[in-house]
Amino acid sequence: MLFDTHTHLTAEAFDHDRDDVIQRALDAGVDGMIAVGYDLGSSRAAVALAERCDSVYAAAGIHPCHVHEASEADFGEIEKLLEHPSVVGVGETGIDLYHDRSTGPRQRASFIRHMEWGRSTGLPVIVHDRDAHAEVMGVLDEFSGDETTAILHCFTGDAAMAEKAVSMGCFLGFGGIATFKNSAAREVVSGLPKDCILIETDAPYLAPVPHRGRRNEPSYLVKTAEAVACHRAVTMDELARTTTQNAKKVFRIH
Repeated sequence: MLFDTHTHLTAEAFDHDRDDVIQRALDAGVDGMIAVGYDLGSSRAAVALAERCDSVYAAAGIHPCHVHEASEADFGEIEKLLEHPSVVGVGETGIDLYHDRSTGPRQRASFIRHMEWGRSTGLPVIVHDRDAHAEVMGVLDEFSGDETTAILHCFTGDAAMAEKAVSMGCFLGFGGIATFKNSAAREVVSGLPKDCILIETDAPYLAPVPHRGRRNEPSYLVKTAEAVACHRAVTMDELARTTTQNAKKVFRIH
């Protein structure tokens, strides 16, 4: 069985067939999915979905590209959601300097706030990093050693960054990019310790080959898993077992 550690099942792209998407994932062998919030509305929707679907768990947070829209009240409501039993992660948070560099200071402050929530709740923090490797690693370094666990979702750094992140106790998530022909993720994932690797879809985004360019969905995790297993020269069964164990460990799912 496989575990999709990062998906946006509450996105508008799934409004017309969400239940079918979840069923296709289950039929494909994906028996666990984290519905990740990116603002207050999507975080609440993720919790509601997790409440009615046994295979779905929720994460609550404010994405760096949405910090400029979030009020102080929104942050307060997110913090309350973290107490919900269906919530197993904090985020998605982090820093994105690709879409908007002007909100960098606000993104960093929000990221630190999410990390503090992770520290106080014991929940892992799901981190988005785009064009901000140094900035993200700088914040993680501030929390290194205090048992706050971070997940670098859709990891796009190099081997040196991966080694540093692993030394800090981070987990690294790999998705559809790992199936792309010239992706650096192929080399990075091949050299990692097996106990820090997670797999994800980031659906509806970043569909793996051969679905690249289409709407992504959790059932396509199989293609990413096959690619990662190939890069690591292990069987599909071993890759599935290891990454599912890692997912259940970091999200404290029993």
